[in-house]
Amino acid sequence: MRRGRKRKHNPLIPKHIDQSALPKDVYFDHRGEGRWYRLAFNEAGRRTRQNLCSAKVTLAELHKLIEEIDGHDTASLDYLFEQFHASPQLKRLSLKTQEDYAYCREILSNLPTKLDMPLGQLAARKFTAPMIQRIIDKLAESGPSKAAHCLRYLRRVMQWGRNRGYMDDNPAKGLESPQERKQRRLPDTVVMNALIQRAQQRGQLKRGQAGACSPYLWIAMELSYLCRLRLIETITLTDANERPEGILTNRRKGSRDNIVGWTPRLRAAWNAAKALRAETWEKRKTAVNLQPARRPIIVGTSGRALTKSGLDTAWQRFITSALKDGVLTPEQRFGMHDLKRKGITDTKGTRADKQQASGHKDEAMMDVYDLSVPTVKPSAE
Repeated sequence: MRRGRKRKHNPLIPKHIDQSALPKDVYFDHRGEGRWYRLAFNEAGRRTRQNLCSAKVTLAELHKLIEEIDGHDTASLDYLFEQFHASPQLKRLSLKTQEDYAYCREILSNLPTKLDMPLGQLAARKFTAPMIQRIIDKLAESGPSKAAHCLRYLRRVMQWGRNRGYMDDNPAKGLESPQERKQRRLPDTVVMNALIQRAQQRGQLKRGQAGACSPYLWIAMELSYLCRLRLIETITLTDANERPEGILTNRRKGSRDNIVGWTPRLRAAWNAAKALRAETWEKRKTAVNLQPARRPIIVGTSGRALTKSGLDTAWQRFITSALKDGVLTPEQRFGMHDLKRKGITDTKGTRADKQQASGHKDEAMMDVYDLSVPTVKPSAE
């Protein structure tokens, strides 16, 4: 950093101040009632002025103020992350959002820099909009979705820090977000059924045995497909959702609930979930809740309700194994959420029938979830 000009004796400085002991780059403006200020250079090399306090302070108070400012200015990005993640504002967010923010925090904290230190160790106040844009552009090269999530996270954290004095501004605000790829994958019927069968067979293997997978995985796949459910809707089904005529859904995001009528295939998956749960609870000596709404249909190996992260981990491990064994190709790969799209697409009937079955209130959502190709008559006989 460039040094300030050599200090000379200033007769306008208050008499109680020892000018030889003044902090570096601190000067006095005698105009008006007088004010202490500081000169510094920003990252663009421009000299900036920061007003500090009135002329009435003592030399000791002036030194203390500079120490506080310097300590605050050099607070790292990791420190800002730590304060934000310990705040009540974060704890009020949904569990899914908190998991996403934890994922972005890890990426940004450990991102290498040209200074031979990770990004998280840099001073938060030194970040500028061009600097953050370069970071996001670099992340977008390996994945636009990951970069977009990190930008939204930074924007949220820095706005929180600005509102509480950790930042002078929010340099992440107004930046260009990378264009995320719209993945609307439709599982192949043969491949999907083969994977469900594979998960059912390998779920019967003992834990730790070569090729074993989570015993509940095939059940989650079946229920997601047959009932056209999101992942979170599948794992939050309880005994209260079981009705004589079928399964009462618990749809999110404003979708309408409906009852999916029983079929032999759906009943088999539902009964298998209850049997696996009973076996797990018996092994774990788990107390059975008397309230049906508190008894999840799908439970993990611990006997507690299955979490989204737990199912995500089991799914990724299963898909990786299937790819390695050649059961499916990278082009045929799909996610758990794509089973809902497959279920809607495979629903018999008109577009209106599919919309009613999916619970979507907006017809436009059929463009996202119904990938079937309609058969129509020619324009003339």
